Amino acid sequence: MASQPTKRTSNDISFAGKCFSGGLAGTMATGIVQPLDLVKTRMQLNAQGGGPRLHKTSLHALWNISRAEGPLALYKGLSAGILRQITYGSSRLGAYTWLLQYSTERNKGKPIPFWEKVLDATTAGIFGAVIGTPAEVALVRMTADGRLPPEQRRGYTNALQALFRMAKEEGVATLWKGCVPTVLRAAVLNATQLAVYSQAKEVLVQKFPTSFDTKGSLTHVVASFISGFCCTVISLPVDQVKTRLQTMKGSEYGGVGDILSKTIKHEGILSFWKGFMPYFLRLGPHTIFTFLFLEQITVRIWGVSTL
Repeated sequence: MASQPTKRTSNDISFAGKCFSGGLAGTMATGIVQPLDLVKTRMQLNAQGGGPRLHKTSLHALWNISRAEGPLALYKGLSAGILRQITYGSSRLGAYTWLLQYSTERNKGKPIPFWEKVLDATTAGIFGAVIGTPAEVALVRMTADGRLPPEQRRGYTNALQALFRMAKEEGVATLWKGCVPTVLRAAVLNATQLAVYSQAKEVLVQKFPTSFDTKGSLTHVVASFISGFCCTVISLPVDQVKTRLQTMKGSEYGGVGDILSKTIKHEGILSFWKGFMPYFLRLGPHTIFTFLFLEQITVRIWGVSTL
């Protein structure tokens, strides 16, 4: 009697394959939510340092930007966003799925505890952030450029030109400006986003087996939504600090501590959650689309039933 073919699992995907899958999924998601990323950055810099409040709400920001700079301005920084996914997105998702696989194998195939998922996700986030910081700096600058007076705009035409000009005009070290808050943000974001997604997916399938299954799109969407909301609440203050550090000109701020003190003094502590809605509207759908695409890529390219 002929033996049954061995069922492929995520263990059969190489580390490079995991990185490729993560980068492709992130890039596809970025193409959809890029306008929300731009609005998020503009809202974070709105009324910075006690300046004028240009946008009252996220919708107001969308309208103002479209009217003043044209509808295509909403996709400023798309090349940097894609480069960010090719570097940061691929490395963090590839590292996380590899670490999750390794941890599960060490636990003899049983589901690992939540704290271990958090540890794996944090490690993956730090790894990805160090690699992806140059693209992050380019993305933040390109999306923030339109808010500056014409004579102060950097006018980067694409992400590669932005990286080249930053290195030439400000030094190679500028490519890693804000690396510490970027790494901290990535650690917090991934510890929440990836670990909560894995845990939510596991709990949904275990507690509500008649409504959710491991392969179902509904499971992926609900788990992604829970992950995106938790991630927004926890990581937004760190993202605020990172954005201001990476967009500053000259010695506007003396460092992370100076940003914290000046922001609280001029704008209040709740300003660290400024832009909550565009951040959530960007992070929520991006999380949903990333994991939906990642699950489908895993099935269709690698022939694995689930991550």
